[in-house]
Amino acid sequence: MKTIPKPLVMANQWTIVLSVIIALITQSAWILLIPLIANLSSLLTGFHPILVVVKRFLSKPANQYIQEDRAQLRFNQWLAVGFLFVASLSFILNQIVLFNIATVMVGLAALIAILGFCVGCFVRFQYQQWNYRRKNTVS
Repeated sequence: MKTIPKPLVMANQWTIVLSVIIALITQSAWILLIPLIANLSSLLTGFHPILVVVKRFLSKPANQYIQEDRAQLRFNQWLAVGFLFVASLSFILNQIVLFNIATVMVGLAALIAILGFCVGCFVRFQYQQWNYRRKNTVS
């Protein structure tokens, strides 16, 4: 099972939360491009520029931290990228209500994850349970 150290996951979540706060205060989506591009880059190429920088500041070897499941994190990243993309696009299209909704949703999900409950994990688990029951129901 491939894993990622929790401090790197937290750094990504804080990047999203801080970008969201700045975007909402300024009512400008440009700051959202930082986590959007970083997470999209990670999903498409495996390179996450923010985490490369943060990894240099870890005080212990990466394998000595609590680890997070990479498959789950990729699912969460797709959700975050989707909401960040919708927020950015709605800003460009001057759809301010949609911009605010998408921005708040991704920010709240990241903040709730920092506080200890992973919304994306819950969604993925429910989907996996539904899929399992659907495949194993005797007709």
